[in-house]
Amino acid sequence: MTLFARVRQGRMNDLVPPVLLLSLLVSLGGALFFLFTPAEDVHALGRTPGSSSGGIGTPGSAGSLSASIAATLDSGSRTTSDVETSLVRGILELARSRPDAALAEIDRVLAGNPNFRLAHLVRGDLLMARSRPLTDFGNAAREGGGTSDGPADRLERVDELRAEARARLTRLAAEPPPDRLPRHILQLDPRQRFAIVVDSAKSTLYVFEQVDGQLRYLKDFYISVGRNGVDKMREGDKRTPLGVYHVRANLPRQKLPDFYGSGALPINYPNELDRIEGRTGHGIWLHGVPSDTFARPPQSSDGCVVLANPDFAALLPLMQIGLTPVVIAPRIEWVDASAIQATRASLSQAVEAWRRDWEGRDMQAYLRHYSAAFTSTGQARTLAAWSEQKGKVNASKTWVRIGLRNTSMFLDPNRDNLAVVQFDQEYSSNNLNQQMRKRQYWRLEGGVWRIVFEGNA
Repeated sequence: MTLFARVRQGRMNDLVPPVLLLSLLVSLGGALFFLFTPAEDVHALGRTPGSSSGGIGTPGSAGSLSASIAATLDSGSRTTSDVETSLVRGILELARSRPDAALAEIDRVLAGNPNFRLAHLVRGDLLMARSRPLTDFGNAAREGGGTSDGPADRLERVDELRAEARARLTRLAAEPPPDRLPRHILQLDPRQRFAIVVDSAKSTLYVFEQVDGQLRYLKDFYISVGRNGVDKMREGDKRTPLGVYHVRANLPRQKLPDFYGSGALPINYPNELDRIEGRTGHGIWLHGVPSDTFARPPQSSDGCVVLANPDFAALLPLMQIGLTPVVIAPRIEWVDASAIQATRASLSQAVEAWRRDWEGRDMQAYLRHYSAAFTSTGQARTLAAWSEQKGKVNASKTWVRIGLRNTSMFLDPNRDNLAVVQFDQEYSSNNLNQQMRKRQYWRLEGGVWRIVFEGNA
């Protein structure tokens, strides 16, 4: 007899742990039927969670998956929210056939975080399973226990919590690969102590620390993104932008409505590239949640990146206003250090050649570093106008010295073969001395890096 049939017959004495675990875990392999698939759809398909012999969807495979997540948490290599860890540990107690221990763990979570709705949902199912069969994840909430909401509202709320459970477990099962780093960070400015990389697909914000010029994983948090996903194009589309940004301000909670929770960190969307591409919108922040909420579903914001208030409070001291980079990616590509080093070396050589040719006042060589699609701010918006302007300036010089320092380099996570380079530029000549912070976008064209945008950072 299949697990599903035994559940339907109410034989729960030996099945409470596997059923709840399946309801929360099996989807990671594509068969978390109770968590991802409404019961009516399971019936329509004529399938059962345990129909594949020894495959994903069986109590054994759920146990194996739970062991994998437990190993990740126990290894000490992963640093995430204590509350989330406790919630997941409570769920993992089910895999060890210890529902009372699971309930105790969930109760501890709720004692400190009574607004954690997902924990309430799991607790409700644990209590219900003591007296009657469970047929779906969120049975207690779906049947309206302790709430005056109508059926449609209850179903919507449970579906949102189902998505949150899936996102939390998926992200914890996907441990950052050892000895690998996000390919998007090529080089940090020496002053940048930390970098943020958002993996939208895994609802995860990673924090990396720069130690002696090397990037190291520090911690990560569950996050929510736009209601309609990512790749923002226009004002009001409820999508989160993809690209390379930086934190530009710190708005304390005292100056904000309760909706933003512990505070907000605005980023510089739209950046120059967004504007060139005609992307619109504003007010994209990293921020907290209202005081009556612990966390939001994985896709629920108007475009911002949203964290639980305790997580935002833990993130805030690491932020350097005007410096901390925020890379928002559809998903992180993890590569080894040698791949990053090779790309960095290639791009560094191109930047140095550009600096050297400018300093040498060789206009023909200097302009070869610019793409035919080049644009800029100000009056010299096209390559032709830029060439004319630079030619006139160059004619008045007898010598030029160009110094670059505090350089950072990133690969854009949403545009192929595009890099963002920022540096402090020290310009001196026979008739002008000038310092500025500059940003360039370089694109790999036919195997050659060329500048497609240049302007003040």
